[in-house]
Amino acid sequence: MKQVVEIRQGMNHLFFMNASTDPPPLTLDDLRKTLAQKVQDASPEVARLAEWALDHPQEMAFHSVRALAKRADVNANTVFRLAVALGFSGYDPCRRAFQAALRDRGGMYGSRAQQLRSEADGDGLTDRIRASAHANVDALFDGENHARIGQAVDMLMAARRIHTVGVRSCFSLAHYLAYTGRMAFDSFAPPLNEPGGIADAITETGPEDVVIPITFSLYSAEVVRAHDTARARGAKIIAITDSYASPVARDADLVFCLPMAGPQTLPSQGAAFALAEVLVGHMIAHCDHAAKRIADYEARMLEFGAYMQAGSPR
Repeated sequence: MKQVVEIRQGMNHLFFMNASTDPPPLTLDDLRKTLAQKVQDASPEVARLAEWALDHPQEMAFHSVRALAKRADVNANTVFRLAVALGFSGYDPCRRAFQAALRDRGGMYGSRAQQLRSEADGDGLTDRIRASAHANVDALFDGENHARIGQAVDMLMAARRIHTVGVRSCFSLAHYLAYTGRMAFDSFAPPLNEPGGIADAITETGPEDVVIPITFSLYSAEVVRAHDTARARGAKIIAITDSYASPVARDADLVFCLPMAGPQTLPSQGAAFALAEVLVGHMIAHCDHAAKRIADYEARMLEFGAYMQAGSPR
């Protein structure tokens, strides 16, 4: 026991001496970004733990060194080394930082709503939402995203099956993308929303399929699991999210990191809907039979009373 204590004290002294002088990251997004970087440039053992921690930030916050090492299937030394790589003098300050970040992020929506209440200023709020919406859409169409849009269209056009996965506030976007795409292309699967249905569909995917996980902070566990399953199945992944440190951005073939600024309670999805329109629009423009398929769809809906035209009897 005495030898173990001495070794541990020596390790702590070594880690303290080698710790980065940069201030440690404080927000959950900062921590995830740093973890994502360590996946790329740390030693193999530390990189593997960093990748695991990206999926399990709550585990970093609430376990001892030994418990975390056991859960992540690494040794305690690797846990200490990751903490130092993240910029901390040891594991305890690292754990406290994750605890604080999760507490802060856990109340994000409520805090934004409270901020709206405290800053109520009549028409000023409308102007701020309008300005942020314009800025978000402008940022979507920068040079890098132009190139990604072309790559995404090529992947979607070649896919055997396309699954869009979004739940809660992202379900409307996943549904819209699947619905508009399905009007023109039979490769689009119906939108998925139930956890069991998501698992049933994604476990059948393969290298010829494309899965589009859609989630923004706070990231939905069902969508992250669908991303992990699709990756394990070898399906291509086009991630629509808000950060390159997002759990669905890892190992994705393409990542659309969307601007979502705005004072409203939930992150703005205006740019995300614009992206959906652009992707499907380009697909239709590059396909000879898409226009006929949409016309046939519209005719069926009219024939069976799904649509009502202005002035028609009820």
